[in-house]
Parts: sequence; C-alpha cells; structure tokens
Amino acid sequence: MAQAQASSTSSGSSAGGPGRLIGVGLVLVSVVLLALGAYLGPYAYATSTPGKLTVETCTVDYKHRSSSSSSSRKRTKTRWCYGTFTANDGSVKDLNAELRSDSLHQRGEVIEALKTGETSYQQDSGWVGSIAVGCAWWFGALIPLALGLLSTATGFAFGGASDFNRAKQAMGHGLLNTFVTLIAVGVIGVALSFLVMFFA
Repeated sequence: MAQAQASSTSSGSSAGGPGRLIGVGLVLVSVVLLALGAYLGPYAYATSTPGKLTVETCTVDYKHRSSSSSSSRKRTKTRWCYGTFTANDGSVKDLNAELRSDSLHQRGEVIEALKTGETSYQQDSGWVGSIAVGCAWWFGALIPLALGLLSTATGFAFGGASDFNRAKQAMGHGLLNTFVTLIAVGVIGVALSFLVMFFA
C-alpha cells in the first residue's frame, strides 16, 4: 500500500514538473512586461524632448494584408505628417521630421510632439498618455503572472481537459480566488488603459 502511494506521489510530481517549469517561465514573462511598461511609458516620456512639429504635408499609407483564414484582403491605414520639429527649449530643430498622426493636418498646423530618438518622433499625449501606456503593460503582466502562479502551484501544463481537471483538484480555494482576481483585474485594467490612451 505504502509502495503504491509512493509510486502515485512520484508519478504526480513528475507529471507536474513541466507545468511548474512553464509556470516559472510565465512569471518571468510577467516581470519582463512590467519592465517594458516602465520603459515604454513614464521613462520614455521623461527622457524624450518635447516640442512642436509645424506641418508641411500629411499623407496616408495604405497596406493590404491577406487573411490566412479566407481569401479576403484587409487594408490598414496609417497617417504620416512631415514638417519641422522645434524643441520647446530651442535645443533641437529638425527640418525633416515625420511622425504617425491620429488625423490629417493642414499645412502650417502645429502638432504637440516628442522627439524620442535620433530620428523618431511621436505625438505628445502628456503624462496621462504615457502612464496609460505603462499601465496597459502592467495590467497585461497580471495575466501571465496568474497563469504562472497556477502552473507553479499545481503543475498545470496546458495539456488539455485531463490536465486541467488534475490542476483543478490540486487548486485550493485561496489560489482559485487569486487566479480569478488577477485575470479579471488584468483584462479590465488593459481595457481601461487603452481607453485612456485613445482619449488622451
């Protein structure tokens, strides 16, 4: 009997091995997403140069993509504006600046812009927009974190219904509540962050 229990425990732990490795990987992914959120959001805004782009011309770039599931072709539309970028402090002036725009502007219009790299620019959506970008990544990080905690604690390896049922039996009430809460907060947070980014 003891031998049967030992063999059952041994087989259960070996079955959970891959799941726990996957779980650790997912937790690491969530840490990377948190770091990306800080870098692409508040850090990028704080280290960029604010200024204004005086529009010379704007164009629309159309790209066609074929859908793999059907023969239909989807068309994406990107608006670009070109002109002179002048930093607010006068430290930078670029006569050939270009940035993606949310709309087509007339010649002579002024767009609040950020110089984010040697030749890269983007529209300035302020601290609110940059924090919303960071929050989108941070809330998104909660989803792999929740899945990682589930896999690490139960050995769930995304192996189908039987694997899920085994993980469900091993899952305590506290872990279930944590898992559901993290997923819900992550999904709602990402949606709200995108709404703020859209209206910022």
